[in-house]
Amino acid sequence: MSTPPSPPGAARTDGSSVQIGALVPLTRPGWVEAGRHVLAGLELAVREVNDSGGIGGRPLELLVRDTAADPQRAAAAVDELAQLGVSAVVGEYHSVVARAAAARADALGLPFLCSSAVLDALTEQPTQWVARLSPPQSRGWQVYADFLTGAGHSRIAVAAQPSVYWAAGTRILRDYLAPRGGTVIELDMGALAPTEVCDELVDQRATALLLLVGHPEPAVPIVKSVRRDHRVADILIGAPAGQPEFAEWATLLGEDSAAIPFLRYLPERLSPLGVRVETALRERLAEAPCFVAFEGYDTITVLADALRSHGTDRARIAESWPHAGVEGTRGKIQFSRTPGISVWQWAWPPVQVVDRDPEEPDRFRILHTG
Repeated sequence: MSTPPSPPGAARTDGSSVQIGALVPLTRPGWVEAGRHVLAGLELAVREVNDSGGIGGRPLELLVRDTAADPQRAAAAVDELAQLGVSAVVGEYHSVVARAAAARADALGLPFLCSSAVLDALTEQPTQWVARLSPPQSRGWQVYADFLTGAGHSRIAVAAQPSVYWAAGTRILRDYLAPRGGTVIELDMGALAPTEVCDELVDQRATALLLLVGHPEPAVPIVKSVRRDHRVADILIGAPAGQPEFAEWATLLGEDSAAIPFLRYLPERLSPLGVRVETALRERLAEAPCFVAFEGYDTITVLADALRSHGTDRARIAESWPHAGVEGTRGKIQFSRTPGISVWQWAWPPVQVVDRDPEEPDRFRILHTG
């Protein structure tokens, strides 16, 4: 693959800071709470890198851009950051937004280390420029499907909105469950009101309902409607995309927020590094950090190692992905080529299915690991 020429400023040698672009959703309709946690992890790691001498004596500097869950805005931000001379771009939570950012980074020859977006097809074609820390959607959602079958669910309804991400999730579930005797029933939330979902669940004899929809609308109204309808009192509500991870979920739903299994990417036990980082993140956020904060921290840890060992030239950073071997908060991070995945992928991030404990909604129960 040919290497596009680096624009002026791509590898500074004048003793100024090493600049890194950071893409995060910080305003609506972006998932603001997720963006805040990703950014907290990024900023904590940058501070620690600089406290330990920076990159060859030069401080690491984040240039933060708010994507607001807008793919076009993210692509424009990548263009701007490339012109400003950043050595690499990191971050992003929303898969569709990360896909737009990855496409621009690939076209410009700008390394992009994606922190938290899981869509398998992050780029249309294989690329050397993009690497990812979060597990691909196919792996995480297959673990979730294993959890559903293990819990005895074979008729599974998905309340879905139009989106590449939700459509991919539905396809993964259907392809994985069908050979195992499972049926996936699609409920089009572009046509149904939250109050009509219960009628569909009864008619379809579903035993589980998965929320493949935005937060807080319409996810929160759907949960409230199902919880209040005695006909579907025993149905499992699930949220593989992780909506219940964040404190806002519990605030909006109260008791109804509990016992809704979701995916998160943490090990059963954090390493000593993870425990230390968790304490620092809790202090920074004034609340318990969710898994995306750890993903943000690990992103900078990996990138700083690449910058120290390979320099700030963009092409050399991209060439470093297959040689990474960094201890992160959730295990040793190494990238490889995974079948069906177009970017350099950390092959084995930890995957859990967890929920909020009905007796103590601020406490999470691990239900299944993969």
